[in-house]
Amino acid sequence: MVHNFNTFGPIYRNGEDWRSNRVILNREVISPKVLGNFVPLLDEVGQDFVARVHKKIERSGQGKWTTDLSQELFKYALESVGSVLYGERLGLMLDYINPEAQHFIDCISLMFKTTSPMLYIPPAMLRRVGAKIWRDHVEAWDGIFNQADRCIQNIYRTMRQDTNTHGKYPGVLASLLVLDKLSIEDIKASVTELMAGGVDTTSITLLWTLYELARHPDLQEELRAEVAVARQSTQGDMLQMLKMIPLVKGALKETLRLHPVAVSLQRYITEDIVIQNYHIPCGTLVQLGLYAMGRDPDVFPRPEKYLPSRWLRTENQYFRSLGFGFGPRQCLGRRIAETEMQLFLIHMLENFRVDKQRQVEVHSTFELILLPEKPILLTLKPLKSSQ
Repeated sequence: MVHNFNTFGPIYRNGEDWRSNRVILNREVISPKVLGNFVPLLDEVGQDFVARVHKKIERSGQGKWTTDLSQELFKYALESVGSVLYGERLGLMLDYINPEAQHFIDCISLMFKTTSPMLYIPPAMLRRVGAKIWRDHVEAWDGIFNQADRCIQNIYRTMRQDTNTHGKYPGVLASLLVLDKLSIEDIKASVTELMAGGVDTTSITLLWTLYELARHPDLQEELRAEVAVARQSTQGDMLQMLKMIPLVKGALKETLRLHPVAVSLQRYITEDIVIQNYHIPCGTLVQLGLYAMGRDPDVFPRPEKYLPSRWLRTENQYFRSLGFGFGPRQCLGRRIAETEMQLFLIHMLENFRVDKQRQVEVHSTFELILLPEKPILLTLKPLKSSQ
């Protein structure tokens, strides 16, 4: 096993070491001030995805495209997060993917595939017996870390050449290297964890969101109208548009309520707590069932209904939308993921109508995360204005 696999980023560290690193990372990744850095990069990927779908529709010869979008959304998510973190495109929106990028994709897929069994079989046991699943898992992480190594080398080469980037944001990795407040190993571990945790999270959420919009055509039109007003009011300024689409944002929150990627949220209590005569000692692991809470009528009236408008209410929604966690341990990639998904929906709503097979309902199944129990077949039709 290589040394890279022993390097921990912000997810697994604790104590003062984690706290000091997290403060630095927050400023570069999750602070609202950095949103403007991410939007142009993510918007470019979103436009390329739309162009790819139009090509698929044209090639079908039917004026529409019916498919399981899971793999396309996986590529979109990986291309998006890679663009923001590494500052370079992998080319996943193209028909031809170069071997280096394809190897990286294969490593990501293998990492997810081999992680799931380790929920039930102790990794230490697999390592001791030299199980193939363990060897594959380590090999996958090697490939993922090698991608970060290659990007770091490219960034240093660019810095030595003093290449003029015309003010373009170079990506989180380059930004952290220039900042020079974290060790290279800490930077590499942090960026790699962000990438690994940001692909399935967004791709599966977007798949469920498109499924729900296909089930609710009237709502789909309502969201489309909201996007059209935002586009006209801002003259297409994407950063400003993101401030004018509360219902689109509500749709994503509603998706994460009904179809959370993770089934639970865990926290270790750092001090003794007494709640309604219950004493919770310091150090206790407390788990919140996100799936169950999202369907609790005491928390969400009419929980079986997909109602993005419930998130437009004026009362405090804190501790209801917990798809990205909360507090100091909330998902570090939250800002990237939210922006990526919001821009995706803007582009899809402006270009396509999403339909599904009638009377076909899809439920969840648990693997490493909550996934659709069977493929979701959706039909994308170009809007008349985009034909």
